Parts: sequence; structure tokens; C-alpha cells
Amino acid sequence: MKNFSLFLCCVYVYSAFNAYAQSNSSSLVSSSLDTQQISNSDKYSQTTTSKITSTSGDDVELFEQQSNSNTKKNLTLDELRQNALNGDTDAQLDLGYMYLYGVKGVKVDYTQALRFYQLAAEKQSAVALNNLGSLYFNGLGTKVDYKKAMECFEQAAHLGSNDAAVNLAIIYLGADSKNKSKQDFDKVFYLLNQAKKTNNSAKFLLGYAYYTGFFVERDYIKAFQLIKAAADAQYDEAQLVLADFYIDGLGTPKNYNRAIQYLDAAAKQGNSEALVRLADIYAAGELYTKDVKKAYMLYNVASVLGIDDAAENRDELEKDLRINDLLQVQTDAENYKFQPSDLTAFIRKTFGKSLRVYIDSNQTFDFSSSE
Repeated sequence: MKNFSLFLCCVYVYSAFNAYAQSNSSSLVSSSLDTQQISNSDKYSQTTTSKITSTSGDDVELFEQQSNSNTKKNLTLDELRQNALNGDTDAQLDLGYMYLYGVKGVKVDYTQALRFYQLAAEKQSAVALNNLGSLYFNGLGTKVDYKKAMECFEQAAHLGSNDAAVNLAIIYLGADSKNKSKQDFDKVFYLLNQAKKTNNSAKFLLGYAYYTGFFVERDYIKAFQLIKAAADAQYDEAQLVLADFYIDGLGTPKNYNRAIQYLDAAAKQGNSEALVRLADIYAAGELYTKDVKKAYMLYNVASVLGIDDAAENRDELEKDLRINDLLQVQTDAENYKFQPSDLTAFIRKTFGKSLRVYIDSNQTFDFSSSE
């Protein structure tokens, strides 16, 4: 476990923040501890931890599940604290969050966050166990303790936390290959199968496993259904991969129109692979109607991202464009704005730019030698 660089996060959040904006949620709030009021309207959202590094080398932030609080309205923080010490699980979860992120007049205090999550975890709160595992894994408010972290995640997943299940699956996939066994991948399958009901990361990961035939028997129909669900939820990498299903007729009839639609959706979210794939298709005119102007514009955008050969391909197409068309598509490229969906932003911050890397990095594992 020491070779695994991904750090897991905590949850229990307030609706005044949205998932994408909360990457800076550790900033301090200046309102008074004695008079600050807590409202039920502030209980339904998602948040992040501080930046960490994934196995793919990306700076990421991890997200967790939603949680509903039954904390009464108009409690002062002192009253909330007293309720927590008297055994109120919702108050314990509220305070754990507040100390973790430094909101509602409370300064960041990881030791206090750990304390209140421990109290809630003793009552088998899946949210608290999940968050407590994150604190142990990150070494926030305590020393890093992977064993305790795993125990907490296991309990949280057993109690129904699909986010804890995904975190465990990622831990197993990201661990040093020398320490892996077939049983680890069996566990990954079990966890992802549990989490796929509500978690789009799990849907994509399990679908991609079926697509590649890694640790499960290849099944294009199951792969298509799972990846399409994540794609339709607006996850860009799922949209990118789904295009190949339509192009090659895997698990679904061939449909080049659909492939273009999903590639276009992924490209507009800033997926560099989709940008180039779409440009290649428009330039070639084999799978879809040739469109030099669109190809030029997409290559032009991709070149700014430093994608190999994008600038060369753009310049090669330039000679085929009239000056008026060239000036227009250059303007179009300049105005092309990436707009990642909430889910795409969420997953990028959670696990990095690519979920596929967690499957692809394990492709050399020898199952026969581990039996």
C-alpha cells in the first residue's frame, strides 16, 4: 500500500456549495462561533479534499457520496457541539465536516474532524466510516494508517456506501502490481458491481473491464450498456470510448452518426482524444461526410493543447481552404470554449483525467501464475 499515491477524501456537506466549486472549501469563515446558525437547507451536496496525486500523475481531488442531515434548524455551534457530545450522529457528522473544511465559523482542525467522525463511526454510520477512512488514508488529524483506512472503507462499503466501494476498488487497482493477486481483482469486481447501481465511475470502470476482457470475461453488450449509461450521464471519457462501440458495431449496431455525436460531446468538454479523433474523421471523409473546415478548426484547438501532430495536420489542411473560410474557422477555433459537465469535472477532480488508466495499468497481470 505504501507505493499507492492516491489519497481518498471525506464527505458530509452543505448545499450552499456545489461539487465543482468546492475545491477551495478549506478557506476560513469569519462568522462568530456563538451566534452562527445551522439550517436544514444546507445539507444536500458534495465536496472535495485538497489536491493530491493519482497513479496517472494528475493533481486530483476525491469526492464522496451525498448525505442527508436531520439536524434541527437554528442551532448555534455550541448547541450543535453539545448535541454531538450527547450522541447525536447528525451533529457529529456536521461538526466533522465543519472542522475538516473550515466552514460555518469553524477553523480547519483535522484532529477535531477525526474526533467527531470517530464518534459517528462508532454508531456504524457509513458516511462517518467512509470519511474516517479518508482521514486515516490521508494522515489528516492522525498518522497515516492504511490498515485502519481499509477497515473503515470495508465497513462503509458493507453498510452500503457505494462511494467507499469505488474508493476500495481504486485502491486495489492502484496498488503495486507485485502485491496483487487474483483475489484482489475478484474483490474489485464485487465492489464495482455493488457501486454501479448509483455511481457513474463504477459503471464506467466495470464497463471498460467488460470491454477489455480484463478480470472479467469480455462481454460487449454489458460493456456497451454500462459505458453508455456513464456517457449519457455526461462523462467525457465514457463518451469517447462509446464512439468506438458505434464505429465498430460492438454490443450495438454500427452507427457513425451516433459515434460523431458522442465524440463531439466529449470534445466540447475538453477531451483531447475526442478532439483529435473527431478532426481525423472529418479530414478523412470515410466514416462521415468530409468537412475540412471543421477538421481544421478542431486541429487548431488541439494544437493549443500540445497534442502531437495537431499543428502539422492543421497546416496541411490550410492549403485546401479559401481565405474567407480560413479566417472564419480560425475565429471559430479561438472562440471554442471547453465546458465540462458537472460529472466530468467531478471525476477529473476525484480520480484524474482518465479512469481507463486504472484498468490499463494492470493489463500485464498474469492471472495464471496467481492461481
